[in-house]
Amino acid sequence: MTALTGLKVVDFSRFLPAAYASWVAADMGADVVRIEHPRELAKAEAMFGKDEDEAAALRRRARPSYTRGKRSLKINPGHEAARPVLEKLIARADVLIEDYRPGVMEGMGYGAGRMLALNPGLVYLSVSFAGQSGPLAGRAGHDPLALALAGALSRINGLPTPSLPGLQVADVLTGAQGTIAMLLALTARDRSGRGQHVDVAMADSCLPLLAVSMGRYDDPEAAPPPGQWHPKGGVWECADGQFLCTTDMEPAYWRRFCDCIGRPDFAALQHRADQHPMMQTQIAAIMRTRPRDEWAALLEQSDAQAMPVYSMAEALAHPHHRTRGRIIEVPLPGQEPVTQLSLPFGLSETRSVPPRPARHAGADNQAILTELGFDPAMIAASGALDAGERQ
Repeated sequence: MTALTGLKVVDFSRFLPAAYASWVAADMGADVVRIEHPRELAKAEAMFGKDEDEAAALRRRARPSYTRGKRSLKINPGHEAARPVLEKLIARADVLIEDYRPGVMEGMGYGAGRMLALNPGLVYLSVSFAGQSGPLAGRAGHDPLALALAGALSRINGLPTPSLPGLQVADVLTGAQGTIAMLLALTARDRSGRGQHVDVAMADSCLPLLAVSMGRYDDPEAAPPPGQWHPKGGVWECADGQFLCTTDMEPAYWRRFCDCIGRPDFAALQHRADQHPMMQTQIAAIMRTRPRDEWAALLEQSDAQAMPVYSMAEALAHPHHRTRGRIIEVPLPGQEPVTQLSLPFGLSETRSVPPRPARHAGADNQAILTELGFDPAMIAASGALDAGERQ
């Protein structure tokens, strides 16, 4: 038994921001049933191509960490024969997770009001681009647009000209916020006995990125534009073309950094803005005199704050992450294991369940339908497993 053993989750999610919450739930023991809409599966195949064989399809599906540990029910929510199945499933559930545009679930007959009437204890988690209310509620958008709307994209690369981030920043932030909100709503239900509709927006989830900058200025317009170097840190190219990151914000660490690179005279100039361009140029030249890992070792010995800028492959192989169990190898039948992320936290008394990679869509149809008292063959014959008309 682990933290969420016994919790039942119905997961309509299609993308990482909402799937993150069901990933955490599944890893911590919840029974998560992922609703696989045939039309969404067809869209994904059209976008990313069809795998050549079943082994490749299985590996692609199993690779993302956030698909792990969930059962799969392939069914078309818009089909009339699917309605009694899904309503019975939701009536028994603790949590429903969805990431459609506002109004789409309502149009299919599974809106929050109707589902909370069906199951008053349900926590109904809606994850969307801009939320369930407000002037932009109907807009669609992915990660960079959420950062743009939140004012974060203008500063996130630290340069005068904004650029697209190379990772899913908004998606992960939204997933974390959605998970927190879901667990808070479950805690509230334990006290009141009532479920509720939880509204999590990607744009809202990016606003906390502004918290530190907002805390420094009464007038946001007074914040200095990005791109002005300060001794609080830097990313430096080294002799081997690799990069090193330094963060020497506190005076003691800055002094150690200056001593290590042979420029102790820079220590007193930390807050001399007129000297910053000169120091930046000279430090950049000094850092190009040694390879990355040599600088990293020297700065570590000096107890300065520095870290190599690792590639994704280097980070996934790093002994620190491996020792802490943050990178795991998940067995895959008949194939090499897939490398996945564990949950990014540790509980001293509560463990996650053994990892189980995602299987093909609909792999659990027979078991789930039978549990609910439906004949799998009759449901299949009804056409409820087909894409049908666009919903």
